[in-house]
This record gives sequence, structure tokens and C-alpha cells, in this order.
Amino acid sequence: MRYKSRKYFIAGRINLIQRSKIRELFERASKMKNVISLGIGEPDFDTPQNIKEAAKRALDEGWTHYTPNAGIPEFREAIAEYYKNTYGIEIPMEKVIVTVGAYEATYLAFETLLEDGDEVIIPDPAFVCYVEDAKVAEAKSIRLPLKEENGFQPDPDELLELITKRTRMIVVNYPNNPTGATLDEETAKAIADIAQDYNIYILSDEPYEHFLYENAKHTPMLKYAPDNTVLANSFSKTFAMTGWRLGFTIAPEQIIRDMIKLHAYVIGNVASFIQIAGVAALREKESWDAVKQMRDTYAERRRIVLDYIKEMPYISAFEPKGAFYVFANIKETGMKSEEFAEWLLEKAGVVVIPGTAFGKNGEGYIRISYATKKNKLIEALERMKTALEEL
Repeated sequence: MRYKSRKYFIAGRINLIQRSKIRELFERASKMKNVISLGIGEPDFDTPQNIKEAAKRALDEGWTHYTPNAGIPEFREAIAEYYKNTYGIEIPMEKVIVTVGAYEATYLAFETLLEDGDEVIIPDPAFVCYVEDAKVAEAKSIRLPLKEENGFQPDPDELLELITKRTRMIVVNYPNNPTGATLDEETAKAIADIAQDYNIYILSDEPYEHFLYENAKHTPMLKYAPDNTVLANSFSKTFAMTGWRLGFTIAPEQIIRDMIKLHAYVIGNVASFIQIAGVAALREKESWDAVKQMRDTYAERRRIVLDYIKEMPYISAFEPKGAFYVFANIKETGMKSEEFAEWLLEKAGVVVIPGTAFGKNGEGYIRISYATKKNKLIEALERMKTALEEL
């Protein structure tokens, strides 16, 4: 159904899509003075120099033309090589497609695998794009509650109860945004078993795989359910390459072939010189040295946030072992999540994201990003502490 906007007629599906509350808060805060944002989850580091140099060389060498739709073979091979070397998982190049970040990877998965009337099980809370992608695919979102007392991991029994004959996909995102939770191997295996038993796809979104703390470990869902998993990943977080828009999907070969059909008309191909930079990111030691430095810095900031919150009234924190977020419980303030975020912005000039931006089950929580320079982070936490003490 179309709706009328002035003299234009717009497709009704566009009216279904909600603007991200994360972006709304960010844009509002950008117009205010003396505001510190602990909102958008973007690394505050620059892209490692060796990756930038690789892109410059690629431009000078003439990497300015179209590439195969699925990506430059050398880059797809480098991605497959990375999974073999890091996780011991053998992946032929034919199971890889290069995408414009993980955003396009998830979009392709929804559009390729779901249609009108299909059901997709999406955790609650969960990153904002999954529900919107489901709307565009005309699929029905079924929300699976994630609970703090369960470490914000899916309960396999609750997952089973949600499955119907229309269920086509389960979304998994670990290390998790917004909670920072990681996934236990036992739970991962249980999800894989369910997907295999009921012939359901798993969309596993894994862009925070290298930001782990306190000996936490990550294993790609591919290891547990290789024939059912569509893995989405990105260079944005790992290598601080958000503006480069570089990601990839790994899936069974037939699914990749079908994804390429849509990708070819929507994108064509990811910029050629950026793909060459991606090869350098995966294969050069300097890149991984930078990743380790970022992880060590995030670990320090994580501890700073958790220690500060322990000293604040009315607020407590789930201790995350992944990503760069703290999901803090603010129920004792007596405020709803959006009310608290508005209050903190006005009272202290600090941006946090209300938990309800990620689903109804996020009510009573806020997301704090510690991908922020240490001095700014400490100042923001001091402001939060003062504001809460005066509440």
C-alpha cells in the first residue's frame, strides 16, 4: 500500500521502518554544547596505518575499476584463510561474498532467505537493524527475551517454545550489542542443534569477535551448524574501519549464489581499492598488533566504567565480557529508560542509549559505550555520578 507525502507517492514499506533512536540522540546531542557522548558504538581509534597505506598503493596501482560481484578472489581467499588460521574452520572461497559492512550482510540474509509470512526469532534486546530488516522482507519478528540473570544469553527451552512451522531464521549476535555478553559453548551448541533439527537458518552477526575480556572465548556459529549458518562480519569494529564500509558473509554456496544476485543490483561490488586494503588488514602483522592495542585499551576502560558504576547510587552494571558496551540497570531510579536518557542529557550533558532502543526487554537499562577517550570517559562518569547523587 502506498501513502501520500505532499505530491509524492511513497512505497508503504518505507513507512514501516523506524529511525534509529541511537542516531536521533546522537544528532540531537551534536547540536548541544559541552556534551559527551557515550552513545554510538564506534571505535575512537584511527584505522591502522598499514591498512591506509595499502589502500593508497591500490589506487596508485589502478584498483579503480569494477570487481567481480562477490569480491576480488584474493580477498575472498584471505577471508577463508583467516577462518582456517584462527578457528581451524575450512571455508572454500565460493562460500564468501564481500559486502558493504555487516549492515548489507544482514540485509542480504533477510532478503534472500525470508518472505511474506515467514517468522524470524530475534533476541530482545538486540541491535536495531534486525527488526527493520525483517519488516522490509515482510517477515514477522518473534522476540526472544534475554535476561540479566541468564547472562543475556538465549534460553534454549524458551527458544524451542517460539518455534513454529513458519520459523525460518534465528538471529544470534555474540559478543553482543547492546549487552556485551558472550555466548557459552553449551548454549551455542544447543542453538545449533535446534536449527539443524528444525531446518532453520541461523544468522550469526559477529563483528565484535576480537574484543573479549577476562579469558572469554569466541567460536563462530559456523563450527556448530555449518550448513545452517549465515555468518555476517565486518572490518568496522575489529580494525576501526567504520567509514570504509567493508564486511562479508559466509554461507552455504547456494545461498551465496543467490545473495550475489541481489548484491549485484543493489551494490554491484564493494570499492576495489578498499578490498585490497582488506587483504592487508587480514594478512599483515601491523593490523593485528593494532587490534591487540585496541583490545587492551578497551579492557582498561571497561574496568573504569564498572568501578565507577559501583560507586553510583540507583544504578548497577552487568559485567560484560565482550564488545565495548556496559548495559547498566537503572530501575532503582524510578525512571523509564528513555526518561533517564533524556534526564541525563539535560542534567549532565552525557549521552547514553535507552535500553528500549533495542527492544521492549531493554526497559530499565541504558547502554554505555566505552569506545571513548579515557579522559572524556572519566569526565562523563563523574558527571553521571554527581547527577545521580543529587537525584
